[in-house]
Amino acid sequence: MTHSQPQPFAQDIIANVARVLVGKEDVTRLALAAVLAGGHVLLEDAPGTGKTMLARALAVSLGLDFARVQFTPDLLPGDVTGVSVFRPASGDFEFVPGPIFTGILLADEINRATPRTQSALLEAMGEGQVSESGVTWRLPQPFVVIATQNPVEHEGTYRLPEAQLDRFLLRLSVGYPSLEQEVEMLARLQERHPLQDLRAVAAPADLLAAQGQVRQVTVSPDLRRYIASLAARTRGHPQVTLGGGPRASLALQGVAQALAWTQGRRFVTPDDVQRAAPGVLAHRLSLGIEARMQGQGAEDVVREVLAAEPVPVEGQAGGGPGEVRGP
Repeated sequence: MTHSQPQPFAQDIIANVARVLVGKEDVTRLALAAVLAGGHVLLEDAPGTGKTMLARALAVSLGLDFARVQFTPDLLPGDVTGVSVFRPASGDFEFVPGPIFTGILLADEINRATPRTQSALLEAMGEGQVSESGVTWRLPQPFVVIATQNPVEHEGTYRLPEAQLDRFLLRLSVGYPSLEQEVEMLARLQERHPLQDLRAVAAPADLLAAQGQVRQVTVSPDLRRYIASLAARTRGHPQVTLGGGPRASLALQGVAQALAWTQGRRFVTPDDVQRAAPGVLAHRLSLGIEARMQGQGAEDVVREVLAAEPVPVEGQAGGGPGEVRGP
C-alpha cells in the first residue's frame, strides 16, 4: 500500500471537531469527505449519540453559516425554503428566504415531516436552488444538507422514499462511544460545552478550493470499472429488489476521491472505494421480503458484494505516489 501524509486541511477540521465529539474521527472523516465531494449526509442513529453536534461542529470548523430546522408533521415547505409575502406599501410580493439559505442546513428528524415538506428539499439538494412563484433563487455555495433520523422509532414518522434517499451522498451512524470515551466526554462537558469555544479553522473559500482539488484526484480505468461493477452487483443480487444506480457509482467515485485527498494522495486506491462503499450504497438498496424475514440488512449485502467482486491490484488501480497541497 502506498503511504502518504495526511492532508493538513482535513486534519485541522477533524481535530477541531474532535474537541466536541470524542472518539469519532472516522465518522467525521467520512462526513467531511461527503462535504468535499459536494454531497449531503444522512445521520441515522439513536438519540443522544452526537448527530446534531457533528453537524454544528463541522459548520463552525469550516466557517459556514448554520441553520437548524426541527422537522415536525405541521412543518410546511415554505417554512424551509421561504415564501413570497405581499407588501401593501409597495403593492408587490417580496420573497423572504427560509432557513435553507445557509451553508449547512441541519434537517433534524427529517422523517417526522410530511412527504410534501420532505420533497421541498429535493430541488435544493439536487440543483442548489429554490423555485418559488415561478422565480428561481440560487442557494449560497457551498451548501450542504445534514439530515438526522432515528432508525428504530417509527410512530409518527414518514419513511423517506427511495428517490430522496438517493439524494444523500452518504448515510452514516455516529454510534455510541466506548466506556473510556464516554468518561472523557463527561470530563470535558462538566463545566462548559466545548462547542461554545469552538472556532473556525477554515473559510468557505478554502472549502470551495478543496472541492475543486478533490475533483482532480485521479481514478484509474480499472478502478472505474471496479466501482461500476460493485454497483452492478447490487442490482443483480438475488435478495435486492432495487440496487444502486448510476448516481450510486458517481457517489462512490466522489467519496473515494475525497477520502484519498484527505490522506494527501492525488489518486484513488481500492481501499478508498471499499471504505466509502457501505455509507454510499447501503441506503440505496431495497431488500426483498425474504431477506427482511431472515434479518438480513443492506449493510450485509454490501459486505457480500465487496467480498465477491475481484479487487484491482495496486499497479493497475492507482497512480504513482504523491502528495496533495491543500488550500
